[in-house]
Order: sequence, then structure tokens, then C-alpha cells
Amino acid sequence: MTPAASTPSARGHDGGPLDNLLQAIHTVLSRIPDTLIAIVARFSIAAVFWKSGQTKIDGLAIDIVEGTFTWGWPRLSESALALFQDEYKLPVLPPDLAALAAAGAEHLFPLLILFGLATRLSAMALLVMTLTIQIFVYPSAYPVHGVWAAVLLFLMARGPGWLSLDHWIAQRRR
Repeated sequence: MTPAASTPSARGHDGGPLDNLLQAIHTVLSRIPDTLIAIVARFSIAAVFWKSGQTKIDGLAIDIVEGTFTWGWPRLSESALALFQDEYKLPVLPPDLAALAAAGAEHLFPLLILFGLATRLSAMALLVMTLTIQIFVYPSAYPVHGVWAAVLLFLMARGPGWLSLDHWIAQRRR
């Protein structure tokens, strides 16, 4: 491409005020750091799965946003088991094992993502869970699951950012 072909008028743009405004907006938005996006993504997706996991257990309730804390020994709730027996019928796992695995995964992986530890692997685990929910449980919920998948794919591709244990560990290894 010659220098003349890269000018606004050669590309069919007049370089007027609208073009300048759009370029300025693009420049500002492209400076949003991945770490900021990752922090918002980590907190948001962790909250989604943690809150879902909390509905599957009795004895322990922790919600830092709402400020509710009930300390006790966590155990699988009867309602979670009933959901996996009656509504969430997965083709491979028996309902009691599926309910326990889901409750455990919805607590472990959000914590890891929140702290930025094993973030990519945890995001991949939750993406597999999201795809399982989409395919076997709630196929009509693709708009919500698509948003979850986009967040999880970002974390898998870009990682948790510099404000994370993954980053701290990587720096210590150098």
C-alpha cells in the first residue's frame, strides 16, 4: 500500500469531524487494560457460579455482596438432589454424583478464578459445565450461556491479568 492510499481521502473518508471523533473514541477504548476487563470478568463469572453453587448446599452460606454469612458444615441439599433426579437429568452421571460434582465445581472453580489461581484451567472447567447445562439442561438459555462462554473464553485466552496469583507465581518463576 502506498502512503497516498492510506490517507483518509484515498480510503473514501473525508477525515472530517465524525471520522476524527470515531478515531478518538477507538483510541480511548483500545487503551482499556486487559487486567481491568479480567478483574470484572473474574468477579462477575465467579459470582454467577458461586451463587448457583450456594443453592445446592445447606449449612454454609457466604454472599460477600449481600453481606450474608452462615457458618456451618456444608452438605448437599435435598432440593439439589431432587433437581438432578427430576429436572437436570444428565445422560452419563447418576443424579447424586452429578449434584455433588456440580455443587463442588460451583464452589471450587469460582474461588480459584476470583483469586486468579489456575484461572485458565478453572475457566475451561466452567466452560465445560456451561456447555453441559446448555446442551442437556436448559437449551433455550443460550443468550445467558453465550455471555458466560464469552467471559470464560476471554479468561482462557488472556488469563487473569497482573492482579492475580497466577501472575505473581509466574513472576516468581522468572
